[in-house]
Amino acid sequence: MKPMHDPQDFQPAGTPHQPVGPPQHYLPSPRPTAWIVSAPPGSRYDRLARTPLHAWWRPVLGTVLVAVGFVVIGAAIVIGGSLIGWIAGAKTSGSLLDLTINLLSLAAVIPAVYGVAVWIQRRPPGTLSSVLGRLRWRWMALCTGVAVGAAALGQAALVATYAATGEDLDQLFGWVGWSRFLPTLIVTLLLVPFQAAAEEYIFRGWLIQAFGAFFANPWPGILLGATVFTAMHAYVDWGIVDVFTFAVLMGWLVVRTGGLEAAIALHLVNNVLAFGLSGADGTLEEALKQGSVPWQGLSGTVVQLGVFGIAVVILARRRGVATLSPRPAGFGSPALPHPSP
Repeated sequence: MKPMHDPQDFQPAGTPHQPVGPPQHYLPSPRPTAWIVSAPPGSRYDRLARTPLHAWWRPVLGTVLVAVGFVVIGAAIVIGGSLIGWIAGAKTSGSLLDLTINLLSLAAVIPAVYGVAVWIQRRPPGTLSSVLGRLRWRWMALCTGVAVGAAALGQAALVATYAATGEDLDQLFGWVGWSRFLPTLIVTLLLVPFQAAAEEYIFRGWLIQAFGAFFANPWPGILLGATVFTAMHAYVDWGIVDVFTFAVLMGWLVVRTGGLEAAIALHLVNNVLAFGLSGADGTLEEALKQGSVPWQGLSGTVVQLGVFGIAVVILARRRGVATLSPRPAGFGSPALPHPSP
């Protein structure tokens, strides 16, 4: 005998019977690819350009465009600055004008490097700065303090070496007076931070990551960046060794600490000291020409780079400085159970 209140009696006509059972789960439809795509979580600094959109031509084309931007922007600022200086009659202070043009021509390349990262590699431009996608300002401030101490020890080693080898110490220090030194100091303090950062973004940032998109080992990018960086300077003999050693250590520290902060800090302090001392003793024009470096200068370099490198590695380890790109919140946590039907 059929029950008086069979559930099928209340089913609307034409509606199929819904079977009893657990709910069906369907995969969501794929979302369109975003324009800006980051590298997979847990990526090392040199691998941040190897995103899911990576193709062999992106780092190649990007490197060409960075090089073209470097030349074009630099040439435009040199020509424009020289013309403005000539019109303003600044021929009597040529060394200071040359310093200003030189620093500006390098500093202005930073937006070009950022733009190429966005439009060619389609990745966040902040990944050029660090694995966190930004400059870690507190970490860079700490590295700057370490760089000041390392530079002071390097200068002390240089003076000791000159004294031990019977060299004249007067060639290391001099004073032209505040009227000539103060303009050089102002230009140096205003522009060197951007100039130093620009060189790090190009030679330690872009080149290391461009090669890191192809090689799992960071050393090809480190060595190529150091070679190009050295070739862009006009130093000879021991100066080549000095600059190349600096560049290799900076490249290694960038990968080891997951960002450009330590390299920018030492580069900044090093250039402020170099231009400051040459401005104080009236040898700024010779400093801009670069050229030969006495072998005694390597003693200061060894002490400065050694102290800085060891201190930065120890501090990075103690402070837990990130060396890999972060994982999203909840990444790797156990999946939550489905709700009861």
